Amino acid sequence: MSTTPGTGENTTALVDRLGIEPGMVVQELGYDDDVDQALREAIEERLDDDMVDEDSDDVVDVVLLWFREDDGDLVDALVDAIAPLADNGVIWLLTPKRGRAGYVEPSDISEAAPTAGLSQTSLLPLGAGWTGARLVSRRAKAGAERGRGDRR
Repeated sequence: MSTTPGTGENTTALVDRLGIEPGMVVQELGYDDDVDQALREAIEERLDDDMVDEDSDDVVDVVLLWFREDDGDLVDALVDAIAPLADNGVIWLLTPKRGRAGYVEPSDISEAAPTAGLSQTSLLPLGAGWTGARLVSRRAKAGAERGRGDRR
């Protein structure tokens, strides 16, 4: 089995690091012909099911958001990704690595995430072409810590 980035055993390890488990509902947004097909296949193999698309009405455990610099407003994309997310769900914002077409500056992500009500918890290289930023709801995190829903 190949261990080239984005394929084989390495891809299975990436799915582990993404926290995707059998039985989860994973929604994929921003799909295009440049996505990492090996990673997608490994995720669906782990799920033993297809990922759902943007037309799904399901509550989801994980959103995979493929996003490129020219895909529009990142805050809007993140707000849309939050809508179907379960209370403890995670958004993986997948962006092209530096030097690749569509590269998104890390500062753009660090500015957009809090505006959308999200906190970035980690960054993960995903194969040769993509980087994943793990984003979680600040509202759910803060609500659990405070026990009330104060808003500004």
